[in-house]
Amino acid sequence: MAEHSSDETLAHLTRISQKPGVQSTLILSRENGAIVRTSGLISKSTSANPNSTLPASNETAPDGYANGKKDSAIQSAEDVASKVWAFLTAAWNLVEGLYEEDEVKLLRLRTKKNELVIIPGE
Repeated sequence: MAEHSSDETLAHLTRISQKPGVQSTLILSRENGAIVRTSGLISKSTSANPNSTLPASNETAPDGYANGKKDSAIQSAEDVASKVWAFLTAAWNLVEGLYEEDEVKLLRLRTKKNELVIIPGE
C-alpha cells in the first residue's frame, strides 16, 4: 500500500471536515491514541497541541454550544479520543484474533443521532 504524505492526509482531512454534517475530526497517534490534530471539539487542556485547530477550553466559546447548536452533552476532544481509541483497540484485537494476517481498514458506527467513521492509517 502506498504511504500518504502528511500534506495529502491533511488535504483529505480538510475535505472531509468541510462536508455537510461533519461536526468534528480527530487524528490520533497510532502508537498510543494521543491527539495529533483535531477540529470542532473543545480541549480540556490549556496546553493543546500547537498543530491542533481546536480551542482550549478556557477560550471564549459559548457555554453549552457546539456548531451553533445547544448541546447539553458536549464531549471534550480528549474524551472522544479516549473512547475512539478503546473502540479501535477492541476492533484490532477482534480482527487479530479472527484473521491473523488481516488488518482493520475502516470502522463505521451509527447511532440514532450521530455517526463515527474511523479510518486507521499508517
